[in-house]
Amino acid sequence: MPDTGTMRWNEKNGTPFLTFPSFDDLPFVRHAFSTRLGGVSEGVFSSMNLGFRRGDREENVWENYRRICAAAGFDPQKLTASSQDHHTVIRRVTMEQAGIGFTRPRDLESVDGLCTDTPGLTLVTYYADCVPLFFADKRTHAVGAAHSGWRGTVARIGAEMVRRMGEEFSSDPADLIVGIGPSIGPECYEVDQPVADQFLAMQELDPKRFVRPIGEGKYLLDLWECNRRVLASAGIPEENISCAQLCTKCHPDLLYSHRVMGAQRGNLAAMICRREDD
Repeated sequence: MPDTGTMRWNEKNGTPFLTFPSFDDLPFVRHAFSTRLGGVSEGVFSSMNLGFRRGDREENVWENYRRICAAAGFDPQKLTASSQDHHTVIRRVTMEQAGIGFTRPRDLESVDGLCTDTPGLTLVTYYADCVPLFFADKRTHAVGAAHSGWRGTVARIGAEMVRRMGEEFSSDPADLIVGIGPSIGPECYEVDQPVADQFLAMQELDPKRFVRPIGEGKYLLDLWECNRRVLASAGIPEENISCAQLCTKCHPDLLYSHRVMGAQRGNLAAMICRREDD
């Protein structure tokens, strides 16, 4: 079995997926993070590409969804997708949005986070180095997923999801379980001065804990730790935050990485729903 950090390896009918043990303990949640294994896509998309916009054959992507949904227990007719552009727009969705990004075209062009309390509706967001954030409310059983690249992280999309779930579902931060998913790690994410400066301006979060100079105007950026601090500052108890500790760049055999593969690659997906039988 490959290195999966702190996440749990699951496999059914030859299709693997990763889960957080903390979320596996929640009886009302079904969730998964895909790998690049177990699909039918070929070439640079090999093999579990879940992105329709990458240039892969549509029938291959559909078969990949059929496989991972069957393995992880999602209804492929009740998926709804984000439309990511590195902002902090959070959309509450209901069964009226089922199929958006799949059997129906995307109707908004800026949605980097999704939340719902509708049982059976699966939220889908996409990755290949950026940080997936999973949310589940132990009291209301609402769930959320957010795409947190460097722009989303510095704009505190994690805190925005906490705020929005409070607004939409009366979620208390103390009741939220959060997972920081597989993404580029702190020893691999090199950025230049203008990007580093935006993180160094987050003074109340003690940015020296997640921005490290390495010389010649370059820095290593720890998106995991920055997101953890953003979430904690929004009221999430530290014991409620799990980090996958799994770097996409270090594991290109298991996960797609933009830094390794460039634009010609597949997409990973974070998927979460409130169980239909809840």
